[in-house]
Amino acid sequence: MDIMIFLGVVVSLAGVLGGQALEGGSVSSLLQPTAAMIVYMGALGATMVQFTLPNFKYACKVVFAVIKAHPDHSVEYIHKIVEYSTVVRKEGILAMEKKMEEVKDPFFKKGLQLLLDGTEPRVLREILETEVGMHEEYFELAPKLCDAYGGYLPTFGIIGAVLGLIVVMQNLSNPDLIGAGIAVAFVATIYGLIGANLICLPIGNKLKTQAKEHGAVCLMIVEGLMSMAAGENPRLTQEKLEGFLTEENKKKLAAGGGGH
Repeated sequence: MDIMIFLGVVVSLAGVLGGQALEGGSVSSLLQPTAAMIVYMGALGATMVQFTLPNFKYACKVVFAVIKAHPDHSVEYIHKIVEYSTVVRKEGILAMEKKMEEVKDPFFKKGLQLLLDGTEPRVLREILETEVGMHEEYFELAPKLCDAYGGYLPTFGIIGAVLGLIVVMQNLSNPDLIGAGIAVAFVATIYGLIGANLICLPIGNKLKTQAKEHGAVCLMIVEGLMSMAAGENPRLTQEKLEGFLTEENKKKLAAGGGGH
């Protein structure tokens, strides 16, 4: 699990609920099923209108997968590329057949297979870069889903507030219903703002960051394969690929970490 999502939600809710308690309010007063139904189901319906069914299902799958930890394999892949480059220089490209089984990443494996099949370097780059571009474009559906849902939530929070006030106005002669209506009105607004700013928009931004990181790793693999196809010195290949790494990962690479 991505621990930062858990910690962030806990810290934020602790601040909101703790502040509510310090002001003398009751946490139970924030539990309004009616308000939750209006806000979250209403915003969900509006979001569904914006997407086709296949795109909506794919985006939901990616969003729910965000809670999983996503390990960084960039240093490991550089070690592998350098290792494979050494094999190719010494034994030829056909020697890579025995190495194919140990490659788990589908993109990396596809590139190696194309290289093994004798694909021209120019064509190899075009195929792989096209795949990277299409993957990034399709992956953007998940952040767009979060942005859309997060954008609609405050609006439906206002709708819930208005509906609550309508109930109040219709029952001015009944004090019991007035209190319930006002509670729904204010809590609906809170639900909309919290759902948008604590869940949807932060997760959408996290997904955008993950997409950029994945795209950078894929482009690093492409450059590594091109160096391998050109028969470049493995040491030179490693130095070239270091440019894709963060400072922390450069230190890992220098120390021989990352799965080497």
